[in-house]
Amino acid sequence: MSSPVAALVARMSDLLAELEDTGNPARFFLGTYLRTTRAVAAGLDRGLFEDAGWVTRWDVDFAERYLDALAAHRADPGAPPGPWRRAFGADPELRPEGHVLLGMNAHINYDLPQSLLAVIPPEHFTDPAVLDRRHRDHGRIDGVLARRVGAEDAELRRAGGSRTRLDRLLTPANRLAAVTFLRESRRRVWANTGVLQAARLRGPGVYAAGLAELEAASTARIGDLLRPGPVLLRLAVHGFGVSLTRATAPGSGPA
Repeated sequence: MSSPVAALVARMSDLLAELEDTGNPARFFLGTYLRTTRAVAAGLDRGLFEDAGWVTRWDVDFAERYLDALAAHRADPGAPPGPWRRAFGADPELRPEGHVLLGMNAHINYDLPQSLLAVIPPEHFTDPAVLDRRHRDHGRIDGVLARRVGAEDAELRRAGGSRTRLDRLLTPANRLAAVTFLRESRRRVWANTGVLQAARLRGPGVYAAGLAELEAASTARIGDLLRPGPVLLRLAVHGFGVSLTRATAPGSGPA
């Protein structure tokens, strides 16, 4: 395990122990995230990725965005960005799978495009060979996540007992749906990263407008997941991810 990822795993493990001691519902998503991070580390160790150094930087940057949001929430529940405020503010009695679903949604839709933008410098977006490598490694993460779905279902069943409709996303009958939704959302993430990159090139005002759109769309999707009713049906209609358009629209901000 690379040193930066090992340090990340240690930090997450210590925090998880603290959340478990206090019964904080954030422990459910963090536990899933910790196990996924270990799976990514194992992939790094066995040479799964084309550019292990880049994946390591990305893995750490991405995780730190969640950890920073959680720290902000614990200090002041009104402090995190909108998607995380809604996710962390969900009913503590929601079943474990519900908390995991909300955390995954906020982290993938809102944090992941920003993280990719942070670890892919502007010049790499104009280098097709480099960008293709980044895209392929991004896709390999999808495989890691897909392979975790069954194991996470077992972990969460042990943690949670009976289930609500929201919680059924990760039951055995819906594992294929979970994999499909994850892949769909991450495809949208890659597209959204391109939109934000175009916005970044046009200037801080355009980028700020794109980021505000991303926050609003991601927050609305969390709200959609929290509404009573058939969550799986809504996901089938609207998808798990969100799509940006405004950031490159004419007149969306100063160039």
